[in-house]
Amino acid sequence: MATLSRPAYVNLLRSQAGYHEGRDPDGNWNNIQKFSPATAGLEWSQGMAWCATFTAWGADELNARDAWPITASCFTAVQWWKKRGRWTEYPVLGGPFYLGTVGQDHVGVVYAYDADSIWTVEGNTNAGGSFQGDGVYLRVRPRRGPGSPYGYGVPEFTEGTVSADPALGGTPAASVPAPRPQQPRVSLAHIIAAAERDPGGRQGATTYPAEVNVVEVALAAEGLLADAYAHDGSFGSLTVTGFGKWQRRYSERHNLRWTADDCNGIPGKTSLTALGKAHGFTVTT
Repeated sequence: MATLSRPAYVNLLRSQAGYHEGRDPDGNWNNIQKFSPATAGLEWSQGMAWCATFTAWGADELNARDAWPITASCFTAVQWWKKRGRWTEYPVLGGPFYLGTVGQDHVGVVYAYDADSIWTVEGNTNAGGSFQGDGVYLRVRPRRGPGSPYGYGVPEFTEGTVSADPALGGTPAASVPAPRPQQPRVSLAHIIAAAERDPGGRQGATTYPAEVNVVEVALAAEGLLADAYAHDGSFGSLTVTGFGKWQRRYSERHNLRWTADDCNGIPGKTSLTALGKAHGFTVTT
């Protein structure tokens, strides 16, 4: 019996849009990301192309490993679907699409389609649709012609199959509703731990990358952290400096007379909560 819910799976992947892998000491993207170590059996794939790992991570997070190929290889995943007779040349709502002459190059997941296009969520791509990108993006790709998929896997969702394939219902267009927007939540204890640990680690070291990324984006919006460093999930020295500037700014705005020790870049409840109120995230303990 299928245990994977289409909306839960698709929206979990979509919730990661904007996440970026780490950088090497020269500032280049390095394929170091959170999905490989978080997916049992794929820890070894850290530092490698991670588009297939990203889709496997989603199934693993939802305790549905039997419903999805848990592999870092697009080619292996294609064979997994074909062996089970769950393969089609038509878009499948919530299903994976594969690019390349035999599907070996890249994978993402379809969250909407019509007669001409598929709307997708993809890991290890970029705004241009590269097979070797830097993060998780929402994209639109053609159904036919150059850049179109080799084919699609057909997951066994609890809600049943929705596909343009005439043999699978022939639905001409479909989409997975997006969840109602919710404010991201970050833990004060986690952010403090990251601010204390990450600067002393290797380049790009991360402690709580998903929560740190929320804070980084807010600092960048304040003009206190360069955008190039606002998506790596590492509370490194530049982020500490940026947060210290935010503490000084907040102190001056509210005439708090905070000292240099109060504005040392290690977040406190007052300064982090204020940043959250200004940029749409909630602070927990």
